[in-house]
Amino acid sequence: MLVYVATKNAGKLRELRAMFARSGWQLEAFPGYADVAEGDRSYADNAALKARALREQLLVSGIRAAVLGDDSGLEVAALGGRPGVLSARYGGDGASWSERRATLLRELRATGDGERLGRFVCAVHFIDVDGEEIAVERDLAGRIALEERGEQGFSYDPIFVYEPRGLTFGELSEQEKNAVSHRARAVQALLEACEAARAGTGR
Repeated sequence: MLVYVATKNAGKLRELRAMFARSGWQLEAFPGYADVAEGDRSYADNAALKARALREQLLVSGIRAAVLGDDSGLEVAALGGRPGVLSARYGGDGASWSERRATLLRELRATGDGERLGRFVCAVHFIDVDGEEIAVERDLAGRIALEERGEQGFSYDPIFVYEPRGLTFGELSEQEKNAVSHRARAVQALLEACEAARAGTGR
């Protein structure tokens, strides 16, 4: 099944393709996708906003296909859940991912918190070719490293410690991360929900 993904992030698209590799879904980016203004209330709202916007943009271009939108973020307990939904906008407009990570580590150090608890959250919103929508959300708890570690991944991966391994997502291989991440959990939940929906409709 051909599915267009509402993203311009090559790293995210690569991850999603790996996660859906055995599902029979062929994930593609739409070159004409125009980013939408995201809200600051929930991951689910933003994922739905992206998916619906992409679907409309495809229809305007004469393309009728399934679409997928997702939104994710890092929540740090000692920072009151920040950066959360604003993860991609943390540190001000125009900040690089390196600057966002540095800002977060600096603010977390200032709290004096020794637990450094955090979690990654991912919401996924799927709209099939007929317009039926399915939404799921999953998370993964971990800790925030004292400093950046590892060169793999993107966004906050170098500072998020996956506790069962004691390594940051930046230190795990792409395959290792894709097997356990918050996004992987959301993708699996989505595939299960789609399968249940097909079974329920007899398709």
